[in-house]
Amino acid sequence: MYYTDSIGHTCRIATPPQKIISLVPSQTELLFDLGLEERVAALTKYCIHPKEKVRKKPKIGGTKDFNIDKILSFKPDLVIANKEENTKEGIAALQKQVPIWTSDIFKLEEALKMIIEIGKITNTVEKSEILKKEIQTNFENLARKIPKEKPKLRVLYLIWKEPYMAAGSQNFIDDMIKRAGFENALTAPRYPILELSDIEALRPDLLFLSTEPYPFKAVHFEALHKILPYTNLATDFHLVDGELFSWYGSRLLKSPAYFAELFQKISSNRS
Repeated sequence: MYYTDSIGHTCRIATPPQKIISLVPSQTELLFDLGLEERVAALTKYCIHPKEKVRKKPKIGGTKDFNIDKILSFKPDLVIANKEENTKEGIAALQKQVPIWTSDIFKLEEALKMIIEIGKITNTVEKSEILKKEIQTNFENLARKIPKEKPKLRVLYLIWKEPYMAAGSQNFIDDMIKRAGFENALTAPRYPILELSDIEALRPDLLFLSTEPYPFKAVHFEALHKILPYTNLATDFHLVDGELFSWYGSRLLKSPAYFAELFQKISSNRS
């Protein structure tokens, strides 16, 4: 069968593929949740869920520096990648040698489409449809819990330190911030580097420090509070689960409940 992926690349994939390599942590977890454990041949060192199952699988490097020769040694009949998480050069090199399907995801709707496409390719359509429906329902329930008439609190969502980097517009985190009931304080696209003066000028209401890719801790709050003295250190700074804001596979099942709890906690602190 021929399949066209999110970046317009068409390739022939044996259906269902028996040797799958995933280069994307969130899509790796999806494969396991679709019951494809036996068909996953290898994955990256950052593929950490489901913990007990991924540790048994061979690793082919990282998401940016995967070992192409090692990938080819498995003779995969499907490699699953992502435009943002993997390098353009690496994807292009693999396209010449093995069937590779690449996602490109900015919004929830695109994540749901990806889940269905992976289901079609791997002959797990029924499971993928059930998963999609449950994620949709959970997000619909979340939307009903978020007041539409209230002004949204402006959030600066930091993903890296030294230098500080944040989630701006035109990415999946931005969509999740909005669905969680907040406004992204940063309108610049993608993941801009920010100086302390930039953060000061943004004057966000809240700061979300993500647990990944940089492992922020509460000890990092104080330095930011010094340049934003109007904020409340106890109520305006939050460590947030980066997986639930940025993973666009089956982990989305858990995101709406987490967002609802976070929104309620912040709302209660400000009432």
